[in-house]
Amino acid sequence: MSSDLDVFVGNTTLIDEEVYRLWLDGHSVAEAVARRLRGGVLEREGTSVAVLQSDTRDHYRTFQMLERLLHAPPRLLQQLLFQIPPERQALLVQRYYAFDEALARELLGKKLSKGTKKELDEVSARTGVGIRSCRRQFDNFKRVFKAVEELRGPLAENIQQLFLLPPALARDYAAIVFSGIWGLWERFWGFLGCPDPPFSSRDYAAIVFFANSRFETGKRRLQFLSFGDFAACAQSMMAHWSQGALAPEAADPDGDLPKSFLQDLKELKVLVSDKDLLDQHKSLVCSALRGKISVYNELEANFKALSRALVNVGGKLTHARDVRDFFVDLVEKVIEPCRSDKWSPGDLRLFLTHYTAAPRNLPGFRHQALWERYMAAISACLLRMYHD
Repeated sequence: MSSDLDVFVGNTTLIDEEVYRLWLDGHSVAEAVARRLRGGVLEREGTSVAVLQSDTRDHYRTFQMLERLLHAPPRLLQQLLFQIPPERQALLVQRYYAFDEALARELLGKKLSKGTKKELDEVSARTGVGIRSCRRQFDNFKRVFKAVEELRGPLAENIQQLFLLPPALARDYAAIVFSGIWGLWERFWGFLGCPDPPFSSRDYAAIVFFANSRFETGKRRLQFLSFGDFAACAQSMMAHWSQGALAPEAADPDGDLPKSFLQDLKELKVLVSDKDLLDQHKSLVCSALRGKISVYNELEANFKALSRALVNVGGKLTHARDVRDFFVDLVEKVIEPCRSDKWSPGDLRLFLTHYTAAPRNLPGFRHQALWERYMAAISACLLRMYHD
């Protein structure tokens, strides 16, 4: 008596998301097996401990072989050795380059050097991120930085093209024009159905920007600021102050603030050095805000000190030391005095709006375009940073 038997043969590489997460978090095979056991995998799968151990080891070997391809994600798409569906390839890249914000916050403003890497044991203890995961994430930051530091054009676009990282909606960042690899890249992430993933190339662009500019972010008075706060500020500064903000085809990379722009900011000091202009500026702003903000008396009394602080922050950015103190100056000279006087975020927003617009009506002031370009980033930073 004959019988039919259907046989299916395939060579698709299987990816267990739970085991991949455990590998990325830096757990050993034994630790991963123990965690899977506690999670009840034996009961769910009806298997044995020996099979579970073998399965975990097999996955770890696969991930270790895939890691060299994840260092250059386009190679993962082009290789034929591992038959991985596109949606799984996307997941591998997304999870591999995802990072812990607590770790990113610790590394902001630091040089991505061997010395910093030696400090990761302490960083791991402070953040609760496993040491192996810390090292992987540090190496990712350094790899991205090295890949784009000498490239021309917008940082985020370069990162997207080289590492196929997913996009975030560009709400407060200059629109990035994609070309060439964009069609492949868009299809790649389209499989995830994920238009706004939990991390983005903009976050990596912020990390590269801070590594390039070496802003001070570690002082005690800045500890209330999160990685998200600094990332948003970096994106605003790149969007408004970089060479690409005025000329997308510019040769200068967006990781550097153009020296000509920083030199021009000294021209804005006339707003506080010329007594007549300072008095007129104050009169215009106070007239516009009378009855509209809850701290009008405080604004009127402290307008000149606030204006000097806002203008002088920009006027000092040609000096490396003052660039490092950019965020310290904003907190010490603007945010803390406003907090002390009980300004609400709404009060600050209204003030910055009218403070920026008022010089249009100042006779003899000839730097309105420069002023508004400067204040666009300053205002965005202050409004993002103004919280407890």
